[in-house]
Amino acid sequence: MPSLLTRRRRLRRTSNASRPVWLFDLDNTLHRASFAIFPAINEAMTQYIVDALGVERAEADRLRLGYVRRYGATLTGLARHHPIDPHDFLRVVHTLPDLSDMLRAERGLARLIAALPGRKFILTNAPEAYARAVLAGLGIERLFERVVAIEHMQQGGVWRAKPDLAMLRGVLREARARMADAVLVEDTRGHLKRYRRLGIRTVWVVGHLVAAPKRDGSSPRLPGTGRPHYVDRRVRSLKSLQKQKL
Repeated sequence: MPSLLTRRRRLRRTSNASRPVWLFDLDNTLHRASFAIFPAINEAMTQYIVDALGVERAEADRLRLGYVRRYGATLTGLARHHPIDPHDFLRVVHTLPDLSDMLRAERGLARLIAALPGRKFILTNAPEAYARAVLAGLGIERLFERVVAIEHMQQGGVWRAKPDLAMLRGVLREARARMADAVLVEDTRGHLKRYRRLGIRTVWVVGHLVAAPKRDGSSPRLPGTGRPHYVDRRVRSLKSLQKQKL
């Protein structure tokens, strides 16, 4: 018969293995970045590219958006294809003197996050200093075990970002967390789709999304409609998440 200490250790391992490991995106997931922060950052990125590469504004916008679609983050593409200082880029474009006035989030955010069982991480393509400033402004920094920002996603000297598969495997391995216990809470469908292949659970937050204008001038359709097959739960807010089982 196993000793009492052995049985307790087994029970603790079983209990920990079944606890959710929440991987929260930051912008447009925990707060409404589309309100003011995203416009400011996008403008700063475009201007940085114009100044650093000596290109026209239209070309700078093309590079900014194209690298997001291809690599998940503008920085990743710039670091791979252009002679820029990645750390300087991150610092310049995420310096927002009026950050506290730009933040918008749902009421009772800290209480809602604290009530979720399990471990909680931030997984963001933004830099750490910006992420921590946002979390502090929202009053929720203490609720997260770790902030995994884009600086921490590098592997072998190569800049990576969501939705890179090797990066996520490395993050979970370092956290000693099982893939089956991970829950990605995210506003970007492309990230959810790619990571669902690894067997993690996915939550699509749509409450902070904005309608994109159509080229033909017709009324825009909100991007948060329907639930794709790779999304386990579609919620408008974290309050909604509490009421649903994964």
